[in-house]
Amino acid sequence: MKSFAILVLFLFAAQSVSVYAGSFHKDVKIHWGDGRGKIHDNEGKLLSLSLDKSSGSGFQSNQEFLYGKAEVQMKLVPGNSAGTVTTFYLKSPGTTWDEIDFEFLGNITGHPITLHTNVYTKGSGDKEQQFHLWFDPTADFHTYCITWNPQRIIFTVDGIPLREFMNAESRGVPFPTKQPMRLYASLWEAEHWATRGGLEKTDWSKAPFTAFYRNYNVEGCVWANGKSACPTNSQWFNQKLDSNSQKRMKAVQSKYMVYNYCADKKRFPRGVPPECS
Repeated sequence: MKSFAILVLFLFAAQSVSVYAGSFHKDVKIHWGDGRGKIHDNEGKLLSLSLDKSSGSGFQSNQEFLYGKAEVQMKLVPGNSAGTVTTFYLKSPGTTWDEIDFEFLGNITGHPITLHTNVYTKGSGDKEQQFHLWFDPTADFHTYCITWNPQRIIFTVDGIPLREFMNAESRGVPFPTKQPMRLYASLWEAEHWATRGGLEKTDWSKAPFTAFYRNYNVEGCVWANGKSACPTNSQWFNQKLDSNSQKRMKAVQSKYMVYNYCADKKRFPRGVPPECS
């Protein structure tokens, strides 16, 4: 009971975490969707992506980064969103790409949206962890953040760490260190797998589906002319989780994680990947 009370206190306190916003007008390009992506204000603080039966939509950052901290506030598709996927992620181009994912898998009304996280290196992923959050992500805006530095990748929600993926290259585990990535967000249809493995299909009578993004901000090592330039005194570049943050993360994982590839012995009958040990 005491540990649960502490967890509730952590979650409540984190709701006040703020994001210092960039501008969707100057920092990103709506690169697909034929008008289904829209910026709603002159300051460029609010953007929406929509999905209908013809197309989804998405945006990408104007700059590429080799390491960085990317965060945004999101309000997801309300109601019956089965078969839809709303994303915020980093990705490099090519067939052997690197990628760091936040993906929100829609669900039928009254059932929780699944937050799906994954890390790809050289085109290989299979490092999924999934969560059912402690709040309704369709009811209000919440802050989602990816911190990527040479030592680790940290996923946080409202300032609370959900996941830490460490650089274990010394043990033969690939880690994204060489390919610059662009920031992307999208809303698209994946009814063949997104909700209960494809059992729940998209109800197109509810379209258009719309998700909102607010207060986008990226601080990173900008890649240009074959090299990266990092901001001075960037705390995120050496950021790690202290003992209190580790406890918070483990408490959240214990209560809200619904899938962890490291615990999937049926998937890895010969033993889980080395980074899991």
